[in-house]
Amino acid sequence: MRYKVKLRVLSSFEELTDEAGTLVCDEEDIMESNAVAGVAYSRDEAKMTLTSVADRPGIAAAIFGPLAEAGVNVDMIVQNISEEGRTDMTFSCPNDQVLRAERAMAEAKARGDISFDDLVTDQGVAKVSVVGIGMRSHAGVAAQMFKALAAENVNIKVITTSEIKISVLIDRKYMELAVQALHDAFGLEKTAA
Repeated sequence: MRYKVKLRVLSSFEELTDEAGTLVCDEEDIMESNAVAGVAYSRDEAKMTLTSVADRPGIAAAIFGPLAEAGVNVDMIVQNISEEGRTDMTFSCPNDQVLRAERAMAEAKARGDISFDDLVTDQGVAKVSVVGIGMRSHAGVAAQMFKALAAENVNIKVITTSEIKISVLIDRKYMELAVQALHDAFGLEKTAA
């Protein structure tokens, strides 16, 4: 649609209402009218946390470089607040890449590239995300998501956001419940008029 002119095609045989006919418009107009377009999930995720990592310039590169070289597909990354020059670094990856990640971190530590107290792995998590370009223009999507999960007593372990996506790591056993709660909260079971 070069000029983004909206067009509504109506029937001459039916009564005119606000919802009548077919609206022909730019895809972004439709997508942005709803803050959330869908819910996505990944069942086989692992949460890995390096505890008490030195908080210094280049530490993220020193951690994620060896992971990339080992072919580990890192997704969510969260760095905690630094205390006394140390911090925790948490990331998620597919369950089938955990051994590679553990090996890469052990080798980097042995070389002296990074130092950490422990590598804590939780392989019982799932990632659930709400997605939609309408989030750019709608406030409160994260709050609505968190409220829907809290109402079902689903605890959030990690949160990451972008302009069009909010993702959380939760216990895998609550994944289906969380997906349904988010579908309900954002009215995704309804069909477009």
